[in-house]
Amino acid sequence: MYKEMILVTGGARSGKSEFAERFVLHYGSKCAYIATAEIFDDEMAERVRLHQERRSPQRWNNYEAPYAAEQVMVEAGKEADAILFDCLTLYMSNLMYGKVAIAGTFEEKVTFVKGEIVKLLEAARKTEKLVVFVTNEVGGGIVPDNVMAREYRDLAGWINQQVADVCDRVFYCVAGQAVDLKKMAFSFDDEGAEQWKK
Repeated sequence: MYKEMILVTGGARSGKSEFAERFVLHYGSKCAYIATAEIFDDEMAERVRLHQERRSPQRWNNYEAPYAAEQVMVEAGKEADAILFDCLTLYMSNLMYGKVAIAGTFEEKVTFVKGEIVKLLEAARKTEKLVVFVTNEVGGGIVPDNVMAREYRDLAGWINQQVADVCDRVFYCVAGQAVDLKKMAFSFDDEGAEQWKK
């Protein structure tokens, strides 16, 4: 059984969710989909509907986890052999600005969110199942013109690094194509890396 933790990242409409779903279906027979979105308007409801249409109820069990996702991860792991978590950046937004958000400085909020992500990752590893996380790359555009957007962009970048570091594989999606980043990544442990210190 395939038991790795995978991160799939990319921009909007990059094909990341479709790739993640195909990856889970390829390796899993009983699949769980953990959704983190909260529906506040018709546009978000339509996005959720389109996502749900792609998933056959014969292959997928759906879970909602806008908060306390580590508990839902444990529950999903009892039934499924492959789990899709979509997505980390929405979950991070819920933690940062939603009903469980803490009062305090930006640094205190970052510490809180990172701690919650650690709980989620620990729960995912303990399932001993394939777990695929979807996230968004939000730092590739211009610098946002307001503090909240800049803080969100920075936090998303830090969280993505935190998760990528512990995942077994990381895929970057662009134009519907997925690239296996960890196969291409430079490492200072590689033979010959000492030359870069000169």
